[in-house]
Amino acid sequence: MFEMFGYPEYSTTGEKILTTREGLYKNMMMDIRIYKMQKGEEKVFCKKDDETAFLLVSGNLEFSWGKEKVIASRKNCFDESAYCLHVSKNTEVKLKAMEESEVLVQATENNVEFDNKFYRPSDCVEMTSGAGMCNNTAVRLVRTIFDYSIAPYSNMVLGEVIGTQGGWSSYIPHHHPQPEVYYYHFDKPQGFGACFIGDQAFKIKDGSFCAIPGGLTHPQVTAPGYKLYNCWMIRHFEGNPWKDRIDDPDHLWMLNESF
Repeated sequence: MFEMFGYPEYSTTGEKILTTREGLYKNMMMDIRIYKMQKGEEKVFCKKDDETAFLLVSGNLEFSWGKEKVIASRKNCFDESAYCLHVSKNTEVKLKAMEESEVLVQATENNVEFDNKFYRPSDCVEMTSGAGMCNNTAVRLVRTIFDYSIAPYSNMVLGEVIGTQGGWSSYIPHHHPQPEVYYYHFDKPQGFGACFIGDQAFKIKDGSFCAIPGGLTHPQVTAPGYKLYNCWMIRHFEGNPWKDRIDDPDHLWMLNESF
Protein backbone atom coordinates (compact mmCIF):
# COMPACT_ATOMS: atom_id res chain seq x y z
CA MET A 1 0.00 0.00 0.00
CA PHE A 2 1.42 3.41 -0.95
CA GLU A 3 1.65 6.25 1.54
CA MET A 4 -1.44 8.40 1.17
CA PHE A 5 0.29 11.48 2.60
CA GLY A 6 3.63 13.03 1.75
CA TYR A 7 5.94 15.92 2.67
CA PRO A 8 8.12 16.36 -0.43
CA GLU A 9 10.94 18.88 -0.63
CA TYR A 10 12.09 20.99 -3.56
CA SER A 11 15.11 19.69 -5.45
CA THR A 12 18.13 21.90 -6.06
CA THR A 13 16.54 22.84 -9.40
CA GLY A 14 13.30 24.00 -7.76
CA GLU A 15 11.13 20.99 -8.60
CA LYS A 16 8.82 19.24 -6.13
CA ILE A 17 7.30 15.96 -7.36
CA LEU A 18 3.93 14.98 -5.93
CA THR A 19 2.79 12.09 -8.14
CA THR A 20 3.82 10.37 -11.36
CA ARG A 21 1.92 7.90 -13.53
CA GLU A 22 4.47 5.22 -12.79
CA GLY A 23 5.76 3.88 -9.50
CA LEU A 24 4.37 4.59 -6.05
CA TYR A 25 1.47 6.85 -7.06
CA LYS A 26 0.53 5.34 -10.42
CA ASN A 27 -3.05 4.80 -9.19
CA MET A 28 -3.51 8.58 -9.16
CA MET A 29 -3.13 8.46 -12.97
CA MET A 30 -1.68 12.00 -12.99
CA ASP A 31 1.77 13.58 -13.12
CA ILE A 32 1.76 16.49 -10.68
CA ARG A 33 4.78 18.67 -9.95
CA ILE A 34 5.40 22.02 -8.29
CA TYR A 35 8.05 24.44 -9.53
CA LYS A 36 9.57 27.30 -7.60
CA MET A 37 10.92 29.63 -10.27
CA GLN A 38 13.35 32.46 -9.59
CA LYS A 39 13.10 35.88 -11.24
CA GLY A 40 14.19 35.64 -14.88
CA GLU A 41 14.07 31.84 -14.95
CA GLU A 42 12.44 30.12 -17.92
CA LYS A 43 11.03 26.62 -18.35
CA VAL A 44 9.75 24.92 -21.50
CA PHE A 45 7.23 22.07 -21.50
CA CYS A 46 5.86 19.91 -24.30
CA LYS A 47 4.15 16.62 -23.50
CA LYS A 48 3.55 14.48 -26.56
CA ASP A 49 0.61 12.45 -25.25
CA ASP A 50 -0.62 14.49 -22.28
CA GLU A 51 -2.96 17.37 -21.67
CA THR A 52 -1.37 19.75 -19.16
CA ALA A 53 -2.57 22.47 -16.80
CA PHE A 54 -0.23 25.20 -15.52
CA LEU A 55 -1.62 26.85 -12.38
CA LEU A 56 -0.02 30.01 -11.02
CA VAL A 57 -0.09 29.52 -7.25
CA SER A 58 1.71 32.79 -6.53
CA GLY A 59 4.07 35.24 -8.21
CA ASN A 60 4.29 36.91 -11.60
CA LEU A 61 4.57 34.72 -14.67
CA GLU A 62 4.66 35.05 -18.45
CA PHE A 63 2.84 32.23 -20.25
CA SER A 64 3.70 31.64 -23.93
CA TRP A 65 2.10 29.03 -26.23
CA GLY A 66 1.59 29.07 -29.97
CA LYS A 67 1.15 32.71 -30.95
CA GLU A 68 -0.24 33.62 -27.53
CA LYS A 69 1.51 35.36 -24.64
CA VAL A 70 -0.04 36.40 -21.32
CA ILE A 71 1.49 37.88 -18.17
CA ALA A 72 -0.36 37.06 -14.94
CA SER A 73 0.28 38.23 -11.39
CA ARG A 74 -1.05 36.63 -8.22
CA LYS A 75 0.03 37.93 -4.84
CA ASN A 76 -1.14 34.80 -3.03
CA CYS A 77 -3.58 31.93 -3.41
CA PHE A 78 -5.73 32.93 -0.42
CA ASP A 79 -6.94 36.40 -1.37
CA GLU A 80 -6.77 36.31 -5.18
CA SER A 81 -8.37 33.91 -7.64
CA ALA A 82 -6.54 31.73 -10.13
CA TYR A 83 -4.76 32.01 -13.46
CA CYS A 84 -4.29 28.74 -15.30
CA LEU A 85 -3.25 27.65 -18.79
CA HIS A 86 -4.79 24.36 -19.98
CA VAL A 87 -3.34 22.89 -23.17
CA SER A 88 -3.87 19.88 -25.39
CA LYS A 89 -1.23 17.24 -26.05
CA ASN A 90 1.90 18.10 -28.03
CA THR A 91 1.65 21.82 -27.21
CA GLU A 92 4.83 23.68 -26.36
CA VAL A 93 4.50 26.04 -23.40
CA LYS A 94 7.16 28.44 -22.13
CA LEU A 95 6.98 29.92 -18.65
CA LYS A 96 9.08 32.90 -17.63
CA ALA A 97 9.16 34.16 -14.06
CA MET A 98 8.98 37.95 -13.82
CA GLU A 99 9.55 37.53 -10.07
CA GLU A 100 9.82 34.52 -7.76
CA SER A 101 6.82 32.33 -8.56
CA GLU A 102 5.25 29.01 -7.65
CA VAL A 103 3.61 26.98 -10.42
CA LEU A 104 1.67 23.72 -10.20
CA VAL A 105 1.79 21.50 -13.31
CA GLN A 106 -0.85 18.79 -13.64
CA ALA A 107 -0.80 16.36 -16.57
CA THR A 108 -2.44 13.16 -17.73
CA GLU A 109 -2.80 11.17 -20.93
CA ASN A 110 -5.46 12.44 -23.32
CA ASN A 111 -5.75 11.57 -27.01
CA VAL A 112 -8.40 14.23 -27.61
CA GLU A 113 -7.12 17.41 -29.21
CA PHE A 114 -8.88 20.53 -27.95
CA ASP A 115 -8.51 24.29 -28.10
CA ASN A 116 -6.02 25.56 -25.55
CA LYS A 117 -7.57 27.87 -22.94
CA PHE A 118 -6.17 30.43 -20.53
CA TYR A 119 -8.36 30.76 -17.43
CA ARG A 120 -8.47 34.11 -15.67
CA PRO A 121 -10.12 34.88 -12.31
CA SER A 122 -13.27 35.94 -14.14
CA ASP A 123 -13.46 32.45 -15.68
CA CYS A 124 -13.22 30.63 -12.36
CA VAL A 125 -16.43 29.54 -10.65
CA GLU A 126 -16.41 30.55 -6.98
CA MET A 127 -18.95 29.56 -4.34
CA THR A 128 -19.16 29.55 -0.56
CA SER A 129 -19.93 26.10 0.77
CA GLY A 130 -21.08 25.02 4.21
CA ALA A 131 -22.68 28.31 5.27
CA GLY A 132 -25.30 27.89 7.98
CA MET A 133 -24.36 24.27 8.72
CA CYS A 134 -22.94 23.10 12.07
CA ASN A 135 -22.64 26.62 13.50
CA ASN A 136 -20.67 27.63 10.39
CA THR A 137 -17.75 25.38 11.32
CA ALA A 138 -17.48 24.04 7.76
CA VAL A 139 -17.57 27.26 5.74
CA ARG A 140 -15.05 27.44 2.90
CA LEU A 141 -14.57 29.09 -0.46
CA VAL A 142 -14.53 26.67 -3.39
CA ARG A 143 -12.96 27.67 -6.71
CA THR A 144 -13.50 25.46 -9.74
CA ILE A 145 -11.13 26.23 -12.60
CA PHE A 146 -12.38 23.45 -14.86
CA ASP A 147 -14.37 20.26 -14.41
CA TYR A 148 -16.50 18.02 -16.63
CA SER A 149 -19.24 20.64 -17.00
CA ILE A 150 -16.71 23.26 -18.13
CA ALA A 151 -14.22 21.12 -20.08
CA PRO A 152 -15.86 17.78 -21.02
CA TYR A 153 -12.93 17.05 -23.37
CA SER A 154 -10.50 16.93 -20.44
CA ASN A 155 -9.54 13.88 -18.41
CA MET A 156 -8.87 16.05 -15.36
CA VAL A 157 -10.53 18.36 -12.83
CA LEU A 158 -8.72 21.30 -11.24
CA GLY A 159 -9.86 23.57 -8.44
CA GLU A 160 -8.95 25.26 -5.16
CA VAL A 161 -10.47 25.48 -1.67
CA ILE A 162 -9.79 28.12 0.98
CA GLY A 163 -10.65 26.88 4.46
CA THR A 164 -11.34 29.27 7.33
CA GLN A 165 -9.26 29.10 10.50
CA GLY A 166 -10.46 26.33 12.79
CA GLY A 167 -12.87 25.11 10.10
CA TRP A 168 -13.55 21.90 8.21
CA SER A 169 -13.65 21.30 4.47
CA SER A 170 -14.55 18.36 2.24
CA TYR A 171 -17.44 18.20 4.65
CA ILE A 172 -19.75 16.43 5.18
CA PRO A 173 -17.43 13.45 4.56
CA HIS A 174 -17.75 12.27 0.98
CA HIS A 175 -16.09 9.99 -1.53
CA HIS A 176 -16.04 9.13 -5.23
CA PRO A 177 -14.51 6.28 -7.25
CA GLN A 178 -12.04 8.53 -9.08
CA PRO A 179 -8.61 9.26 -7.51
CA GLU A 180 -7.90 12.73 -6.14
CA VAL A 181 -4.80 14.64 -5.05
CA TYR A 182 -4.67 17.61 -2.65
CA TYR A 183 -1.76 20.06 -2.43
CA TYR A 184 -1.67 22.26 0.68
CA HIS A 185 -0.55 25.70 1.80
CA PHE A 186 -1.17 27.72 4.94
CA ASP A 187 -1.27 31.51 5.13
CA LYS A 188 1.58 31.22 7.67
CA PRO A 189 4.29 28.57 7.24
CA GLN A 190 3.83 27.19 10.77
CA GLY A 191 0.15 26.47 10.15
CA PHE A 192 -1.12 22.94 10.52
CA GLY A 193 -4.22 20.81 10.28
CA ALA A 194 -5.38 17.25 9.78
CA CYS A 195 -6.68 15.14 6.90
CA PHE A 196 -8.72 11.99 7.44
CA ILE A 197 -8.56 9.44 4.62
CA GLY A 198 -10.83 6.53 5.38
CA ASP A 199 -9.89 5.48 8.91
CA GLN A 200 -6.43 7.06 8.87
CA ALA A 201 -5.42 10.54 10.03
CA PHE A 202 -2.48 12.62 8.77
CA LYS A 203 -0.97 15.95 9.83
CA ILE A 204 -1.19 18.64 7.17
CA LYS A 205 1.83 20.94 6.89
CA ASP A 206 2.60 23.76 4.48
CA GLY A 207 3.66 22.21 1.15
CA SER A 208 2.39 18.71 1.93
CA PHE A 209 0.03 16.66 -0.23
CA CYS A 210 -2.28 13.67 -0.04
CA ALA A 211 -3.13 11.00 -2.60
CA ILE A 212 -6.69 9.77 -2.10
CA PRO A 213 -7.66 6.39 -3.56
CA GLY A 214 -11.16 6.11 -4.94
CA GLY A 215 -13.87 5.14 -2.51
CA LEU A 216 -12.43 6.65 0.69
CA THR A 217 -13.87 9.66 2.50
CA HIS A 218 -11.43 12.56 2.98
CA PRO A 219 -12.57 15.42 5.28
CA GLN A 220 -9.98 17.83 6.64
CA VAL A 221 -9.64 20.53 9.27
CA THR A 222 -7.29 23.43 9.92
CA ALA A 223 -6.07 24.67 13.30
CA PRO A 224 -7.47 27.91 14.73
CA GLY A 225 -5.47 30.93 13.57
CA TYR A 226 -4.54 29.55 10.16
CA LYS A 227 -6.23 29.59 6.77
CA LEU A 228 -5.83 26.42 4.72
CA TYR A 229 -5.42 26.31 0.93
CA ASN A 230 -5.71 23.13 -1.01
CA CYS A 231 -5.53 22.61 -4.72
CA TRP A 232 -7.74 19.65 -5.62
CA MET A 233 -7.12 17.54 -8.69
CA ILE A 234 -9.26 14.62 -9.87
CA ARG A 235 -8.63 12.16 -12.71
CA HIS A 236 -11.72 11.05 -14.62
CA PHE A 237 -12.21 7.39 -15.46
CA GLU A 238 -12.96 6.49 -19.06
CA GLY A 239 -16.73 6.28 -19.32
CA ASN A 240 -17.14 7.44 -15.71
CA PRO A 241 -16.09 11.09 -15.30
CA TRP A 242 -16.27 12.78 -11.92
CA LYS A 243 -19.37 14.96 -11.80
CA ASP A 244 -20.25 15.19 -8.13
CA ARG A 245 -19.37 13.96 -4.66
CA ILE A 246 -21.07 11.03 -2.94
CA ASP A 247 -21.94 12.05 0.61
CA ASP A 248 -21.39 9.52 3.40
CA PRO A 249 -24.92 8.45 4.42
CA ASP A 250 -23.94 8.35 8.12
CA HIS A 251 -23.57 12.14 8.08
CA LEU A 252 -26.45 13.19 5.84
CA TRP A 253 -28.52 14.19 8.86
CA MET A 254 -26.44 17.37 9.24
CA LEU A 255 -27.76 18.71 5.94
CA ASN A 256 -31.30 18.76 7.33
CA GLU A 257 -30.59 20.17 10.80
CA SER A 258 -30.16 23.75 12.00
CA PHE A 259 -27.55 24.03 14.74
